[in-house]
Amino acid sequence: MTPVSPEAWGTVCALRSARLASIAHCCYHNLVNIKDILDKIGATEAPLARQLLMTGLITRRLEEKGKPAPVLIGGLALSYYTRDVYFTADIDLACADREALDDVLQELGFTKAGRYWVHRGLDIAVEAPASVLPGEEAPRETVELEGGLSCIVIGLEDLIIDRLNACKHWKSEVDCEMTELLIARYGKELDWDYLDKKAALPENGTLAELRAFKDRRSS
Repeated sequence: MTPVSPEAWGTVCALRSARLASIAHCCYHNLVNIKDILDKIGATEAPLARQLLMTGLITRRLEEKGKPAPVLIGGLALSYYTRDVYFTADIDLACADREALDDVLQELGFTKAGRYWVHRGLDIAVEAPASVLPGEEAPRETVELEGGLSCIVIGLEDLIIDRLNACKHWKSEVDCEMTELLIARYGKELDWDYLDKKAALPENGTLAELRAFKDRRSS
């Protein structure tokens, strides 16, 4: 686990968006040049930059087909918000139209391997463990990438609740560390009312843990 390289973050510019359920459908005068983007991904060394570019390409192809944009979740979302402190080998997406996603992945050269889609030439794996994110209303992040591409990342507060659940209920030390890192880094801009409300829900039951992390940051 190492800090992100200048190359990786030279490819992305994060924009904190207003509350978004999904990106609006767009009409593109020129379809994205798939080969050029795949070549760019292959020439990019930084793992996070490669994965974000692939997510942006998948997003664009879905939008060009008139389908909703997927939302980046899981480990890669954590890698994004922690500035590559956390590393993951795969791309986790929430995608409302699984059939359309499968079609796009095949088009881009992925093959199915169990629950994953794998691009062996680029050493990138994609999984879609969710179709929707019910109850997750934190502002999502729109990441602008090279070549006019972009992708949407799960809201920071919802990611914190997800990691906090793993910390408490799965006894995951890594997720405890990542929860503490996120709260330490973004504490001043977090919606604490939203976090308290979500953490107090019976299915989460993490309010005491959340407040402990918050108090630790303030001390």
